[in-house]
Amino acid sequence: MNKNFESFLKDVYGKYRLDLSGEISQAFPALSEVDPDSFAITAVTTKGDVFSIGDDGLEFTIQSISKAFSFALALEQHGALFVESKVGMEPTGEDYDSIIKLDDKNRPYNPMVNSGAIVMSGLINEKEKSSREDELLHYFSSLAGRSLSIDEKVYQSERDNGHKNWAIAHLLRHFNILTKEFQATLDLYFKQCSISVNTRDLAFMGATLANGGINPKTNKRLMSPENLRHVLSILFTCGMYNYSGEWAFDVGLPAKSGISGGILLIIPGIMGLSIYSPRLDRRGNSVRGIKVSEELSNRFRLHVLDYGGEPLL
Repeated sequence: MNKNFESFLKDVYGKYRLDLSGEISQAFPALSEVDPDSFAITAVTTKGDVFSIGDDGLEFTIQSISKAFSFALALEQHGALFVESKVGMEPTGEDYDSIIKLDDKNRPYNPMVNSGAIVMSGLINEKEKSSREDELLHYFSSLAGRSLSIDEKVYQSERDNGHKNWAIAHLLRHFNILTKEFQATLDLYFKQCSISVNTRDLAFMGATLANGGINPKTNKRLMSPENLRHVLSILFTCGMYNYSGEWAFDVGLPAKSGISGGILLIIPGIMGLSIYSPRLDRRGNSVRGIKVSEELSNRFRLHVLDYGGEPLL
């Protein structure tokens, strides 16, 4: 890994470590119990090289970053044509947890808003494992390169307090977008969001996306090149809540954020990079994570429409 890049990450970590702006999520009780000042950055290259700084061993729940990978699993199991018959691929310009907004084909607008992500959870079938939950965990664990588990306290808190998601599920059932098993589907979605990860796990998941769908730690292919393109495309246009347009303009990389404070960036062909800092801005994105990402893209000219940046490897 480029020494200038490592030095840059150390510098921005030190620069923003004392930035205490933003507030931790109050979406449900268990999510608000984290240390608000936690901060970590991890980069994993497509060769499996790792650079990490800060609280990189601290686990937090993956939350909405999981949507990228449940979408990938749905694509792998059913193919793009079937998946696109269930969910659109357009940004909404609205909050990620808007009760419901369907497109002109009566689909959720994209798989990165809650309505679309719940539909994606409903598409997961048992293939290699005996239950849908085990199938989901197996796939996420394969991406991370180690066994992951569900934070039961967060899951129960999210299930018991996720009233907007219950409302979304009932409306999706009303429009026959979900089946009569919609309650089990929503429960799986809550579990999906409650999977525990650290920044190293997320960076390996991102490095798998950067590496053509092959995990650089295990050398196992986890998605086809065609499905990978679909995943990266939707992350570029819809991955950062209703900040996605500005993100594409300013940072210009496929990425996904979550309200626990994680941000995952994919630099195709080069690396995955994850940031964890739970203080959020008004849109639900990590304050430090956004600032680090903007500096990173500008310093190394990583925007997909830039040309001639400094090599990272």
